[in-house]
Amino acid sequence: MEEYSREPCPYRIGDDVGSAFAMGLIGGSFFQSVIGFRNAAKGQKLKGALREVRLRAPLTGVQFAAWGGMFSTIDCGMVALRKKEDPLNSIVSGTLTGGILAVRSGPRTMAVSAVLGGVILAMIEGVGLISTRFLSTVHDPTQQPELEDPRNLPSKPSQVEDVGHNKDTAPFGLPTLSL
Repeated sequence: MEEYSREPCPYRIGDDVGSAFAMGLIGGSFFQSVIGFRNAAKGQKLKGALREVRLRAPLTGVQFAAWGGMFSTIDCGMVALRKKEDPLNSIVSGTLTGGILAVRSGPRTMAVSAVLGGVILAMIEGVGLISTRFLSTVHDPTQQPELEDPRNLPSKPSQVEDVGHNKDTAPFGLPTLSL
């Protein structure tokens, strides 16, 4: 499948950790700035927003990086065990990642986080597969247009005069000049 042509496994982990950190940092900056703006005193809105971004956005980035690193590590382990790369690896990786990262919260929270991680990854993989299949049927640039068989084309018209053509007119209906 084309969607699974990514970095090889050891390098994928570092790539995913960095990407997840960047997403968490950007998203955390946005959300923390809104929270800081709303909770700050009147006249201190900008300062409050910047303080919250400075203090809490890196934490969100690190949490995203931990999730991305754990997910990629488990995904690479699944690829090594199963010897194939398919959506099932991602779903199992999401389930295990959700459970492992919630292990300190107790078995009930761990189970809920595992199920939630698996469901989210199953939905992501399902949407990805459906959109790939839909877009591949819409237009395939590698497909050659089908040519018609010349034997099925209509035969040449016989020497029948055109209805609108007259000997006294030139092309485009102009009168002929007879000198």
